Amino acid sequence: MPAPDHLDLAAGVVALTAQLVDVPSVSHDEAALADAVHAALAPAAHLTVERHGNTVVARTALGRPERVLIGGHLDTVPANDNLPHRLDGGLLFGLGACDMKGGVAVALLLAATVSEPTRDVTYVFYDCEEVEARFNGLQRLADERPDLLEADLAILMEPSDAGIEAGCQGTLRVEVTTRGERAHSARSWLGSNAIHSAAEVLARLTTDVPRRAVIDGLEYREGLNAVGIRGGVAGNVIPDECVVTVNYRFAPDLDVDQAVAHVSEVFAGFDVVVVDAAPGARPGLDRPAAAAFVAAVGEQPRPKFGWTDVARFSALGIPALNFGPGDPALAHTRGEYVPVSQLESCLARLRGWLQAS
Repeated sequence: MPAPDHLDLAAGVVALTAQLVDVPSVSHDEAALADAVHAALAPAAHLTVERHGNTVVARTALGRPERVLIGGHLDTVPANDNLPHRLDGGLLFGLGACDMKGGVAVALLLAATVSEPTRDVTYVFYDCEEVEARFNGLQRLADERPDLLEADLAILMEPSDAGIEAGCQGTLRVEVTTRGERAHSARSWLGSNAIHSAAEVLARLTTDVPRRAVIDGLEYREGLNAVGIRGGVAGNVIPDECVVTVNYRFAPDLDVDQAVAHVSEVFAGFDVVVVDAAPGARPGLDRPAAAAFVAAVGEQPRPKFGWTDVARFSALGIPALNFGPGDPALAHTRGEYVPVSQLESCLARLRGWLQAS
């Protein structure tokens, strides 16, 4: 295991991924890894390197007509008996190998070794992606130093099976409340059962037809689902309140207000309270920088089902894509891994794109 203050960028992408995995960096505890990333990139003459908390930003300033941003988060979820790394055949196992230290290794090597890219590049290695949004290092930069995030295209190295995932769904969570009247369960006719009334909420969910929206040639499937229910007072009391928690994953052609309006319409007549919401991100494949990247990589883009930090760039008017090694379904699992072949493939294709005339 390497010392936390040293990353060997000459060791290759597989060995570098292993080094990154072996430096613990659970959310809010990324300082050692941020130190190592900063120390590894600071000597590069072609980069200007800045540290903002536990976020490291490295930029070229070659006067190119186009600037791209390549980013990845340094933090992981808590360990689950999956440290240190283990290399088994063509798979590298370990905490964060998939989400997303493999992608960070690719970006680090690009930053260190591509000294004359045909596009100016901003590399962002940020903290606290796996926790509440108010701690997110990328959002902190957007709030405090938006100039550092200016780009014609952003590529997040989130695991995407080495394919291109464009845009992302928005997410809305609401609580739908039914009201009743308490009574002794032996004399239930004197009350009104709020849990029974929730059957209508569930019925509306069952009959709702999820929308399929085609945006820039990609089909985003929506989903409106109950994800929780709570109610009840005691074993002999008719309940006077029941709350159904509903999650709406909406296509990125809607904004949050439109999503709220749709959910309110579905549950007209019930109390609906918004718990949290985050806008989606349009794929932006009609933008020249994004189209050029897709053509260079040679992958057919897929829609992103889920929410990622690409939405933060969309809010800034910057098209953003997910492109990184690893299967996103393995993220946060005890047995997560990243295929060696995908590490090498992502590195080669991004290097070729950054150096293409």
